[in-house]
Amino acid sequence: MTIIDIIRKKRDGAPLSDAEIQGFVAGVTEGTIADYQAAALLMAICIRGMDARETATLTEAMVHSGIRLDLSRFGDRAVDKHSTGGVGDKTSIIIAPAAAACGAIVPMMSGRGLGHTGGTLDKLESIPGFRTALAVDEMLQVLDATGCALIGQTRRIAPADRVLYSLRDVTATVESLPLICASIMSKKIAEGVRGLVLDVKTGRGAVLRDVAEARALARVMVDTGTRDGLRTEALITRMDVPLGRAVGNALEVVECLEVLHGGGPEDLVDLSELLAARMLVLAGVTASEDDARTRVRAVLKDGRALSTLRRTVAAQGGDPRVVDDPSLLPVASKTHSITATRDGYVSELHADSLGRASSLLGAGRVRVDDTIDPAAGIMLWRKPGEPVRAGDAVLELHYNDGARLAEADVLAREAIVIADEPPPHVSNVIDRITAA
Repeated sequence: MTIIDIIRKKRDGAPLSDAEIQGFVAGVTEGTIADYQAAALLMAICIRGMDARETATLTEAMVHSGIRLDLSRFGDRAVDKHSTGGVGDKTSIIIAPAAAACGAIVPMMSGRGLGHTGGTLDKLESIPGFRTALAVDEMLQVLDATGCALIGQTRRIAPADRVLYSLRDVTATVESLPLICASIMSKKIAEGVRGLVLDVKTGRGAVLRDVAEARALARVMVDTGTRDGLRTEALITRMDVPLGRAVGNALEVVECLEVLHGGGPEDLVDLSELLAARMLVLAGVTASEDDARTRVRAVLKDGRALSTLRRTVAAQGGDPRVVDDPSLLPVASKTHSITATRDGYVSELHADSLGRASSLLGAGRVRVDDTIDPAAGIMLWRKPGEPVRAGDAVLELHYNDGARLAEADVLAREAIVIADEPPPHVSNVIDRITAA
């Protein structure tokens, strides 16, 4: 059956056979299927879906499109975390060195921005000289030296996903549950970790806005990992408001450094502590979440997590001085403030609008080959629950190229809702999904 036949079959709503799925993944990996044909099948899958068998087959085929790392020399301590993506979602840069400083081994393989959500690799590459494209041997050397590596997907690990991931970003197929599951889990299974914590975002700024959809994705990913012998669990967390106060690559790195220096916004600190603690439990460092959180707080307070990041930055070719002097990071040449129109309390800050506005300023991609401006982004000077007076700065837009500033300004203003009373406080964590 040709790729055209496979596209037509899925377009018409029929399930694909194992052989058809395997053939598609092989064709993507070998380059014998054109990008436009792959994009057409991605759209058909996004619209028509995949059943559990198809999703499992797609995941497994993507795992086998490359190598599967052997991290057995680290025992059960090799653990990772993955987020489905959000606005201002920067926890990886905090929790990887924090968990490593507590005794875990963290080969954290991350991705680039998808749609209006940010990507960890784009943030890390705002650090001068930092290399995310490490060969497998280089990654293992960094793990031996520092306990954590912050890397992109190598050409040898799930290479089919490298093609499909970039196509999803620019073809409006990001939201497909089977494609999300196969993309995330194929990389995590192939990287050889023994434990995995998933942060499944839901809300206005997430890939999945509906909580029920987020639960469904969390369940299929947890079951997929567990079936493969990977200790897997998921947190479902809110993404209606950006996490922390910074949106944009270098701006978010600065905020991560604040946390690693013992400060930072409360919501970012709390979620980072919880995710790192769950990683320690799955890695067997401790069986108690309370003890794990105590350990994470300690390494954030006494500088051990910061020291781990400093050594990791140096080991991956970056300028380690950035860790103690964030002014060495890229800084935008221009800023533009968005002020409150009346007295009251910030009630909402729509994460989706702010993510799109940040992208328009240069912090994200519209096309596959777009260049990221590491200095572009938005600072949130007020967050929901905080009081404002008319004329107070709520947002600050950072940019170098003002070609789309007017569009970004409109989106940023639309994101702000001010009310007479503060909104009720809600927990950032909605649910936990564990192995059945």
